[in-house]
Amino acid sequence: MKFISILVLSTLIVVFVSPFLTYWMIMVLLGILSFVLKPGKWAAFWGGGLGMGLSWLGQSYYLSASTGSALPAQMADLMQLGSSIYLFIITGVLGFLLGALASLSGALLRNLLKRKPNNIYKGTIY
Repeated sequence: MKFISILVLSTLIVVFVSPFLTYWMIMVLLGILSFVLKPGKWAAFWGGGLGMGLSWLGQSYYLSASTGSALPAQMADLMQLGSSIYLFIITGVLGFLLGALASLSGALLRNLLKRKPNNIYKGTIY
């Protein structure tokens, strides 16, 4: 259940907040989200990664299709990719990696700061 909440909330953050902030501020927000929601390591990694990766993939395709610009095809030719579809895929993979590592960092920071028991033997200390 935490995986789905991380996935949905990270997607909403990327789609609605990214026009106003830079990508690294979005990564900080994803780390804070993962810190607050306390997911497992794998749920944070995959939820944040899929949320940001699919958002970047969708936004790049939407902007290209809605404007009808030739820029993605020109950039793909400049990078010798052959087609602009590969450029969209690279954008999605890059977004996945950034979101996954940001969310994983938040979850691991939460685990690092978690209070550990002082008396592990449950006995008295003399």
